[in-house]
Amino acid sequence: MLVSAPSSARTPRAPVDGVLGAIGDTPLVALHRYLDNRSIGVWAKLEASNPGGSSKDRPAALMLSDALEDGRLEPGATVIESTSGNMGVGLAQACRYHGLHLICVVDARAHETNVRTLRALGADVRVVSRPDPQTGDLLTARLALVARLLEATPGAFWPNQYANASNPAAHAAGTMREIDEALGGEVDYVFVATSTTGTLRGCHDYVREHGRDTRIVAVDAVGSALFGGVRADRALPGFGAGIETDLSRSAHYDLLVRVADIDSVVGCRRLVDREAIFAGGSSGAVASALRSIASQIPSASRCVLILPDGGAGYLRTVYDDEWVAATLGCSPEDLAGLVGPGPHRPGAPAVA
Repeated sequence: MLVSAPSSARTPRAPVDGVLGAIGDTPLVALHRYLDNRSIGVWAKLEASNPGGSSKDRPAALMLSDALEDGRLEPGATVIESTSGNMGVGLAQACRYHGLHLICVVDARAHETNVRTLRALGADVRVVSRPDPQTGDLLTARLALVARLLEATPGAFWPNQYANASNPAAHAAGTMREIDEALGGEVDYVFVATSTTGTLRGCHDYVREHGRDTRIVAVDAVGSALFGGVRADRALPGFGAGIETDLSRSAHYDLLVRVADIDSVVGCRRLVDREAIFAGGSSGAVASALRSIASQIPSASRCVLILPDGGAGYLRTVYDDEWVAATLGCSPEDLAGLVGPGPHRPGAPAVA
């Protein structure tokens, strides 16, 4: 069994200037138990280690700093954005740091934890409870409210995470660069959850600009309208999207895997059970996507899972057996069967 060096034996991270300086350089962790197939190397990029708790910290900070630098955003102004939660937390943190006001438009599916966090960071949270009457889509309704608020708020700035070039740029210069450098440029597959598709775009841009052969796997939700999908109800927020966006229309990928809500749950539970990684719904989807196509991946391949979020916001959904049974129709017994035996229980595969 491989044992990591204790933290005291590692080179300490240099001090940074303010909390936004702590964004990035998240851990890349080798996974030895998640797959039964031991011929594939698997690493997880733990984006929940960012100070705001998700991968969205990266584009949130860069979108604001770029706008402040070029004058689109004035000091002390109001920022208005639509978000399912994590981007809002990243923006709230960055706005508080820069002395900006934030109006955050979420919908009724947003996690209570995220909403409380937004308010604790000083954001004015507006909750959209009804979908757009014409499309039936909550994101469309959120964007309509953003438009009204922008019109009513002098000097307001809309980052527009769905089209802002700083969104993918943050992941090209940060997330994918860190992965590439940590593994010496030898990465065969990177699995990326979709929402705004900023991470997807950024990862693809980086590997192509640097001449890598890395294949980018887009992990999208069943019921998402991205990439020609058919919009349908989805139980988990922040994964997939109800409409195509400017970024998604120009996003490129090598493989597309669609993941159902129950698969996200299974991925989360298996990460906890086998790797002691407490991950959020989008992260579970990414892990589930790897497992679903592992038999198609050549032996000795090196795969990286970008896990965008942590599990705290999902305690009443993904990690609640009653919610899973009532909402997704999967009993605790059936769920245990889908997750499979853990490494420390009878019937589990041996750990190398």
